[in-house]
Amino acid sequence: MTTTVPAQVEDLPRSQAQRRVLIVLIAAQVFSGAGLAAGVTVGALLAQDMLGSTSLAGLFGALSTAGSALAAVAVGRISQARGRRPGLAAGYLAGAIGSAGVIAAAVAGSSVLLFAAMFVYGAGAATNLLARYAGADLAAPEYRARAVSTVLVATTLGGVVGPNLAAPAGDLAHTLGIPRLTGLFLLSGAAYALAALVLAVWLRPDPLLLARTLEAAHAAAAVARPDEADGRVRPTAGRRRVGVLVGVLVMVVTQLVMVAIMTMTPVHMHDHGHGAAASGLVISIHIGAMYLPAPLSGWLVDRYGRLTVAAAAALVLLAAGIVAANAPVGSAAVFAVALALLGVGWSLGLVSSTAIITDAVPLATRARTQGLVDVSIAIAGATGGMASGVVVAGAGYPALAVGGGILALAIVPTVVVAARGRCP
Repeated sequence: MTTTVPAQVEDLPRSQAQRRVLIVLIAAQVFSGAGLAAGVTVGALLAQDMLGSTSLAGLFGALSTAGSALAAVAVGRISQARGRRPGLAAGYLAGAIGSAGVIAAAVAGSSVLLFAAMFVYGAGAATNLLARYAGADLAAPEYRARAVSTVLVATTLGGVVGPNLAAPAGDLAHTLGIPRLTGLFLLSGAAYALAALVLAVWLRPDPLLLARTLEAAHAAAAVARPDEADGRVRPTAGRRRVGVLVGVLVMVVTQLVMVAIMTMTPVHMHDHGHGAAASGLVISIHIGAMYLPAPLSGWLVDRYGRLTVAAAAALVLLAAGIVAANAPVGSAAVFAVALALLGVGWSLGLVSSTAIITDAVPLATRARTQGLVDVSIAIAGATGGMASGVVVAGAGYPALAVGGGILALAIVPTVVVAARGRCP
């Protein structure tokens, strides 16, 4: 009886802080989702238009995701030293600056400036993903996946609405005397700036700093009462390393396959007569499928286990590749189905791998390690974006889609091996 009452009293402010953190993160993610949508929808088309080459169209995705690698490290280090609030706010501000740079490059017709702006723009995408970790800092282990998914699902509104504003945003850009394809980047810059403002002003208490304080209090209490164990089994250093490696592999494969197919789908549709409205609708469905099922993904991960859901992600990605490869070129509906499956597979893979990594990494080094882990996501995205244009130019879009689906199956043997080793 003496041990349960203090725990209940202590858990109350923690739960209240967690609710506040999630509310603020949700608000910021709505804005950042709209910012993210610009590059996904028209980035490759803008690069193709300015560079005059389909094989180079993947450069936008490649350079922006390469930039997100640097941003992931920077945001992770800032968060480690000062907390999630300054780290995430700085990342979104960089994304806003990158959006402005893309517009300036298109107006000036400068490929060099476009490359630099693409790189900086990637900070927004990296920060959008890193925000999911902030949702899990104060969550109990059995609810971590659902906390992660709550942050991810908030991206849905902005991510779905953003691409469907391609036509009116293009009209606004034309009215302002700038290229139509830069219209969504006007939206992106404003959305990322608003996300930074929301976090900078309202993300208090800082979830990571509070989690560290609470852990230190638990540790001090344990030292004072060595005869009272908390009953939790903590993973050994070896199991932690295995958990991180498994989580990274699932993330890398999931991201590479998703980015490769997603990047070239609007280009493939455009080459077969589809307009910006059709490709924007398909991408909005894709982004919705990435984030809207996140609560279900989180529930499945907490209910059936991290590794089981990771294996399911591989199978869904394979199905997405097969559907995309066999889609009639004139049917936007089939492309929408394919990219919806692609989004669901990504959701399952990201939520399960995030939970695996968060379980494996202690609070003392969590933010820095998570930033480094997300570098692998950026590198995978850069590889997928760069390779996608080359593969489509050389072998065609169906080969890219099927090849991506087959690559996703690499997750399955990894999961089997990890399960035998009782990886958390």
